[in-house]
Amino acid sequence: MFSEAKRMELFSGAVFYEMTEIAKTRKSVGKPVIDLGIGSPDMPPPAMLPEVLKNALDEPGVFGYQRTEGTEAFKQEISAFLHRRYQVSVSPEEEVLVTIGAQDALAHLTLAFINPGDVVLIPDPGYPIYEVAVHLAGGIPYFLPLKEENEFLPDFKIIPHDVLKKAKMLVLNFPSNPTSAVATPEFFSEVVEFAKQHRMMVIHDAAYIELVFDGYQAPSFLQTPGAIDVGIELHSFSKTFNFAGPRLAFAAGNRQILNTLGKLKSQIDYGVFSAIQSAGAKALKNAEDFIEMNRLEYQFRRDALLSPIIESGWSVKKPLSTMFVWLKTPKNIESKQFAKNLLQETGIITVPGTGFGKEGEGYIRIALVQPVDVLNQVGKSMANFILL
Repeated sequence: MFSEAKRMELFSGAVFYEMTEIAKTRKSVGKPVIDLGIGSPDMPPPAMLPEVLKNALDEPGVFGYQRTEGTEAFKQEISAFLHRRYQVSVSPEEEVLVTIGAQDALAHLTLAFINPGDVVLIPDPGYPIYEVAVHLAGGIPYFLPLKEENEFLPDFKIIPHDVLKKAKMLVLNFPSNPTSAVATPEFFSEVVEFAKQHRMMVIHDAAYIELVFDGYQAPSFLQTPGAIDVGIELHSFSKTFNFAGPRLAFAAGNRQILNTLGKLKSQIDYGVFSAIQSAGAKALKNAEDFIEMNRLEYQFRRDALLSPIIESGWSVKKPLSTMFVWLKTPKNIESKQFAKNLLQETGIITVPGTGFGKEGEGYIRIALVQPVDVLNQVGKSMANFILL
């Protein structure tokens, strides 16, 4: 009766739909399913946050409209957190913007800056909102292939000159979803030089910056000299603090970019509920112990999953970061086919790499969102599966 707008064709979930249907079939006959598809944290946030939320409900004006840019107290804590952990100095008043999750910023930045015909450089494979946001703004996505032989880092030298002339924005994501790749300070220096040379802004999605292992510390893009002149960085409470449902994140960096994004958001939504911001401020103020505990749990999970897989002879490189394992399919089996076969035979849900772009072919993504003992059994099941 009602026809959808053409842009709704962008929101294809065919790959995920097929996996969901297979899972439903298994469940209907009483067979178990272990969901390692969506990266939704299964662990609780810091223990003090529920109490902070409850107490904040009694604060005067808590149920009124909130400032789009965020409360002063929360932005002060954000600024202090970035300085303490990354030696990054930003003005809480002008160089910090609170957002309703990182996806809020990612979806709206293209609307704020991209005109029809403008090119946006995005990673492939990459988080789907990067491409969708460009199309919604009428822009043209140019996919930067992330190759294993290049440590899943983009090669800017291969971008055609005519593309560079139209490129207005570069989107990066390190540590990376889905590849779990990490970037070096040297790479970020190259990014700043590249952005200045071609007069484009940089949006760095750093949602997984705190989920790192084996003593590794991921650098912040904003640590790079000149980075704040060309871009912003997004930090998410969903992954750092297992605080996904309340939708809380922040953008920091270039004040012109943040001011324009805030101007757009003021016409679309209002600020994050102040009780949630109070909880966010408390989390940042007491971040270190929780972040380390969270890291160790994910590291244990990674090792529990991968140990039996590696012992089986499956060639795997342990990721240094994120809540995901990006695993090459054996015997050159196509991603979707392998993920479907694995689910049908073992009940393990993974995401085919092609769900993140054509360069994801030949890989599956596994989310570490089950306890250690479950993931160890998953690893054993997968090891047996590939030996069949």
